[in-house]
Amino acid sequence: MDFYETLGVKRDASADDIRKAYRKLARKHHPDLNPGDKAAEDRFKKVQEAYDVLSDAKKKQIYDQVGFYSENGMPGGGPRGAGGPNMGFGGFDFSDLFTRGAGAHPSGGQTKAGEGNFQDIFSQWFGRSHEPSGQTPQKGTDLEYGLNIDFWQAIRGTQVRLSISRQETCPVCNGTGARAGANTVCPECNGSGNVTQMAGAMRFSLTCPRCEGTGRLGNRCSNCHGDGRVSKTETVDVRIPPGAQQGSRLRVPGKGNAGTFGAPAGDLYITVRVDPHPFFRRDGDDIEITVPVRIDEAGLGTKIEVPTIDGRALLKIPQGTKNGQKFRLREKGVLNARTGKRGDQIVEVSIEAPVVQDERTKELLREYAGLHPEDPRSEIWNKV
Repeated sequence: MDFYETLGVKRDASADDIRKAYRKLARKHHPDLNPGDKAAEDRFKKVQEAYDVLSDAKKKQIYDQVGFYSENGMPGGGPRGAGGPNMGFGGFDFSDLFTRGAGAHPSGGQTKAGEGNFQDIFSQWFGRSHEPSGQTPQKGTDLEYGLNIDFWQAIRGTQVRLSISRQETCPVCNGTGARAGANTVCPECNGSGNVTQMAGAMRFSLTCPRCEGTGRLGNRCSNCHGDGRVSKTETVDVRIPPGAQQGSRLRVPGKGNAGTFGAPAGDLYITVRVDPHPFFRRDGDDIEITVPVRIDEAGLGTKIEVPTIDGRALLKIPQGTKNGQKFRLREKGVLNARTGKRGDQIVEVSIEAPVVQDERTKELLREYAGLHPEDPRSEIWNKV
């Protein structure tokens, strides 16, 4: 039997609408007004039964969740174990629920909005924490922040000041969410947020319908509206250590969102994005550069000055250096703050041909070609 249908009201009907419908139907089908009418008497009993459940907040909550309500426990109302091999507590056939499937309603119809399936119901009954649901301390959530720094800030380290929007403990209620001096305890659940309902031999813990699980009765802090936290923009000084790389993730403890009911705050995580340098390239803790070298410098050998992150350094170019050859400057790379060691600088040589603008240079190049007539591409042809 659908109690809402019996009273002729919708499932979201207010308590006043339910009371009005009951009074109207009770007057219509009352046995005193219908003497000898067995059908009217039966209808009156059904109306009375429906009103007894829907007018009681706790009974109505159970009925809305599971589709029935019985003072003796489960449908069937018999003693424990009665009713056959598939019967459980209160004579309820548990196999019947499983055969209906997750989408079926215990009363025989399809599950409506706001109703859970059998799995959801048992999850609520047996998986619920018995701490007050509205007062369970929860650690604050972490915050993520992206920070752009330039190449030199990453190499040398820096100090930055950030404006972070975070939730902090409400200064008015000190995180309780309650108005100062107010009696916040719900008399229905004594502040626990849960009420106990017996169904035969089974004991269920359900959300208190009066305070909706908060354990409090409408005495919310006007500053945080009962959340216990307020949003605030806070200035945070963050030290970026030397050697920070692209994608480095820094943790600032306790600067995430505040926790609830005394739980610790979350953390602030800063992801570093490093702007590229027009000349220096970075590979881990090593620095890479490419420097141009003249033909005579590469052929005869020489010493040249090359830039490093510390300034200028001398690099020896051996006689006969080839284009693309690489040289290593030890410990001229980036300091690793974790290991305390520095990387190297890798110098790649790019040999540049001279720009010929006079006859004398052309004559010298022809003379060079005569002295060295070998084909530098001969090895390629031998391999083709």
